[in-house]
Amino acid sequence: MLVIGDEEFLVERAVEQVLVTRRAADPSTETTEVEGATVVAAELHELLGPSLFGGPRTIIVRSAHEVPVAAAPTLVSYIEDPGQGSTLVIQHTGGARGKAVLSAARSAAVASIDCGRITKASEREAFVRAEAKRLRARIAPDAVGRLIDAVGTDLRELAAVTAQLASDCAGVIDVPAVMAYHRGRAQVSGFTVADATVAGDLAGAVESLRWALSVGVPAVLIADALADGVRTVARVGAAGRGSAYSVASNLGLPPWKVERAQRQARGWSAAGLDAAMRCVADLNADVKGVAVDPDYALERAVRILVDARNAA
Repeated sequence: MLVIGDEEFLVERAVEQVLVTRRAADPSTETTEVEGATVVAAELHELLGPSLFGGPRTIIVRSAHEVPVAAAPTLVSYIEDPGQGSTLVIQHTGGARGKAVLSAARSAAVASIDCGRITKASEREAFVRAEAKRLRARIAPDAVGRLIDAVGTDLRELAAVTAQLASDCAGVIDVPAVMAYHRGRAQVSGFTVADATVAGDLAGAVESLRWALSVGVPAVLIADALADGVRTVARVGAAGRGSAYSVASNLGLPPWKVERAQRQARGWSAAGLDAAMRCVADLNADVKGVAVDPDYALERAVRILVDARNAA
């Protein structure tokens, strides 16, 4: 079996799934792992040769792209004929390094699992949707973006949170569920404050801000979230009319974020955004030491931003 790619979480999951399947078929399966960079031909002969007791075996070669040139022919020969009762798992990044091993694995692999790195916003969104589907849960389209915005880009954490929400919410994940679950997270707290502020909801923004500060969310993170909210509205507003997908492509932003900013931008005037940009710039300095009381500086900034938005 070939596990190809360099997305660590996906690689680990793929290898673990192979092991689970093998052990389910035969609990007596013997498992051995070797690192490509340190393996030598003699060790490969010993590991991949006939089992002394004839039992089923699973041999995992990690980072097969790093197998030394001297040992590569030995590994290739066993890839082509791993032996009866044995499962050989080759983990390779897919690059040009260790090409002989990769070519042999591609030719001989019964199955190939793609674990390529996820870098695009659309790919992360697809990953979250796939996780929900894998867990037999339904996730609302707008909840996908909100979840990523709250958790970040780490796939391991995205998978863990999706699984937790699917369990806690009886298989139906929506925006309120995401927000409730992440009520104590720094990212969500800052995002919640920014979202209410940019929307012109003074009561909601101040309440969220005071709660965030009371549970220890750093002032710098909240200030960063406010600045990001204002900048995003300004960028999307300046981009002019167009579909969320075309604007997102031009600005390098995820479509869901553009859609939200397009709705928010309707309440802002050019003068209001100009005042808001100056405000978040001053706030950045305030929370990093200029202001005597960063908490006061944050609430003052929230009020200024809401006034700027509502003055339109």
